[in-house]
Formats: sequence, C-alpha cells, structure tokens
Amino acid sequence: MPVPVRVRFAPSPTGALHPGSARTVLFNYLFARKHAGSFILRIEDTDQSRYDPSSLESIFSGIRWLGLGWDEGPEKGGDFGPYFQSQRLDLYHAMGQQLIDGGHAYPCFCTPQRLEQLRDEQRRAGKPTRYDRHCLSLGAGEIKARVEAGEIPVIRMKVPQGQTVVHDLVRGDTTFDNSSQDDQVLLKSDGFPTYHLASVVDDHEMRISHVIRGDEWLASAPKHVILYGMFGWEPPVFVHLPVVLGPDKTKLSKRHGAASVLEFRDMGYLPEAMLNFLAFLGWSPGTGEEFFKLEQLVEAFELEKIQDSPAVFDQAKLDSVNGLHLRALSPAEFAARLTPFVSDLSPDLLAAAAPLVQERMQRLTEAPGLLNFLVHRPQVLPDEIVPKKQDLAGTITVLQDLRTLFETKEPDESMEPALRALAEKHGWKTGELFMALRIALTGSPVTPPLLPSAKLLGRNECLLRLDHAIGQLIRRRQ
Repeated sequence: MPVPVRVRFAPSPTGALHPGSARTVLFNYLFARKHAGSFILRIEDTDQSRYDPSSLESIFSGIRWLGLGWDEGPEKGGDFGPYFQSQRLDLYHAMGQQLIDGGHAYPCFCTPQRLEQLRDEQRRAGKPTRYDRHCLSLGAGEIKARVEAGEIPVIRMKVPQGQTVVHDLVRGDTTFDNSSQDDQVLLKSDGFPTYHLASVVDDHEMRISHVIRGDEWLASAPKHVILYGMFGWEPPVFVHLPVVLGPDKTKLSKRHGAASVLEFRDMGYLPEAMLNFLAFLGWSPGTGEEFFKLEQLVEAFELEKIQDSPAVFDQAKLDSVNGLHLRALSPAEFAARLTPFVSDLSPDLLAAAAPLVQERMQRLTEAPGLLNFLVHRPQVLPDEIVPKKQDLAGTITVLQDLRTLFETKEPDESMEPALRALAEKHGWKTGELFMALRIALTGSPVTPPLLPSAKLLGRNECLLRLDHAIGQLIRRRQ
C-alpha cells in the first residue's frame, strides 16, 4: 500500500516570504494536491533570539495571497493555524534523552569562550572548525555533579564513523564522509532544540513522506539521515530544489529587486501570474507550454521534472507572464483587480475604461499613468503636440478645426473618416493629427485608444481640453 503523501513548509519567523521560499511552498502544495495528500505549515521558532512577529504575519499573508492554504494544524475559529515548534518542547526533550540513553548523544558543558578559542586555534592551524569532543568522556557522576551545581549543558549528537549517503530524488545519491560532520548541538542550554533535532523529530511525528526544500539544506541532510538512523526511523524522500539566482547569476537577494512576495503584489502582479512564473524556476512540464493556471500546474506537476541546475529570476519574464494573465481576465474581473490601484475613478468609469488598457498592460501599477487623464485635465502640454515637420501656427489652426469638428459630432470611432479628411486638408499625416489631438485631450503621447478615450471624456470635456490646448499654444506664439 503506497505511503500517503504528506509534505510541509517549515519557515523560520525571521524574515519575509521571499520568492525562493514561495517557490518551495508552491512545489510542496502542487505535489500534495496532485496526489490528494496533505500540505502542512510548521513554524520553526526555536531560535527565540531572532523571532520576529511581523515576519510571521508577512509569511502568512504571502502564502494566503498566493492562494496556497495549508491543510491541518491547531484549529482556531474554524481555520487551521500552523504548528509551532516552541509549543512542542517536551517532545524534543524526550527524544534528546532517548539519544543520550542510546549512546548517540552526550551533554556538553563547554563555555562559549572555550568554543571560540577552539575555533580560533583550528583556524590558525588551517583545520576545519568543529567541536573536539572535550565533554564526550565525562562520567555520569561528574555530569550529575555539574548539573546539581547549576551548570546547564547543551546536548550534542555523537556522529558515528563511516559514511552517510543522502538519497535525493532530483540529485541522486550524494555520499558524505562522517568525519566532515560536526557533533551538532541538538538541544541548547535554553531548553530549545536546534533545527536539526526538531525538524527530524517533527517530520517523523507528522509522518512527512517527502521533504521538499531549498538547495541550501543539502549540507545539513547527512546530519538528518544520521539522526533518522539513531532513532531507527525510515527517512522521508528528500528533494532539494535548485537555487534561485538573480540575472547576474548570484544568489537572489534584495539587491535584485523585491525581497518579499507581498512587494510583488504591491508592484501590480497577479498571484496567479506569480505562481505560473515561480513554477518554472527549476521545473518544466516538458511540453513547451508557458501559460498555466493553478489547477493546470497541479495536473502537470511531477517531482521528476524538477531540474538540478540553478534557476534565474528574470523579472522581464515575470512581466510577460503577468501580461498574459491580465489579458486572460474577464473585463469585469480585470476592472476589479484595477480598483486598488486606481482610486480616483468611479466604478462605472473604471469598468468602461478597463477594456481600453487591458491589452496594453503588464502590471496593474501601470493603470494610473494610462487612465488618470479621465479625471485630471492636462496642464502643461509636452512639446510633441507640435509635430516635428509642422509649425506652431499650423498646429493652432489644426486644433481650431478639430474643435469645430467636435462641436458638431459626438466623439467616437465613427469620427475617424472626418479626422483623416481634416489631416489631408492641412497636408498633415494622419498620425501627426492623431498625436496632436491625443496630447490635447490627455496631456500625454501614450494613452489608451484615442477615439474610445475621447468618447469616455464626452464632447463637452473634449471641447474644454481643446480650448485649453489652443490657448497654451497661442501664449507660446506670443
């Protein structure tokens, strides 16, 4: 009988949900959904000195914005909260004592000062910095006496001799010499476990079938495999995801742009586009398709198609993917997504204007620059209102004739033949006339389609803006 798929995302509450972590969340979620399994959120808050409550909320908000909800945990008001390692200390203490009783771990009373001196000596001698097992030979009587005297030891794992093989679904087998592994601290003197003990114990207790995590944890994997062996437990399937690099091929960081997934939300990206983009950072369906909605990603996702080479975070590609998803929205849904970014347009005007810009945008943040002309009259007009091959006097005459035309016709697309005839009358190219009119009405050479925009403004408003433009040009001539 196959083992049920159970996966987890286990962040530390020390920073925001960044794109690499969001990719890890997504791959875990997709694998769980593909196999009707469970996706668990576990907060690894055992380093209390670095705990940041605002970071925790940012992680929750980022996961929820992406629409990747988790499946179980302590229930709170009908919703599942995540598991917190700080609420499971008794379990880790019991497991630490089990390792001591089995001869796999030992108390260590070395002070931070001694450890730092040891590391300095090892560095000067050109040796790897690791613990020298100074406390391994302590007898039970001495340990008891020191504890009764008020000394609080840490608990270290006793790394066995030999080699450890880490089986990874993506990378294959990697063999580590155990002599390169330190006697890692498992329980700190403050009573909290380190990541290594807590993650192994929790993954076993929560029946995690696959550990899908970032490449940076591969170096810790031999310690975890050793611990599984010490407990007599079967390890999960390990999947270490390729590192995400910036365009300069260095590890992705804040200097490459946004550091938090929520920053991408504020920059005008859709969550479904972000998911589509993140999925292709180290994975490919192998079909040549690039546009995927979440349910399609679930259907196509296979762990075996994860690549072992680094992935590059290309924001230009993200812009392109976001544009595809914007254009796939219905007009009503597109207008709804624009609403937080265009606060000064009425709902009715926004609904009417949205179709004019939907095909032209890659980010929602572009909307104010494209649509603000509907509520803000142009003030100082750019020089482009006078075409390069035309003069100021001729432009004034053309605008005056345009005003006469607008007095007799409601602006809409049926006006185009009359505009073309007017351009021919003055010996202008049609594009020159359209550009002069566009700037007079909107104040910008880059806008949504001209005549539909004029229709939204209405004839009276167009006349007022033409008057303003003519007046400005007359004052320039003076």
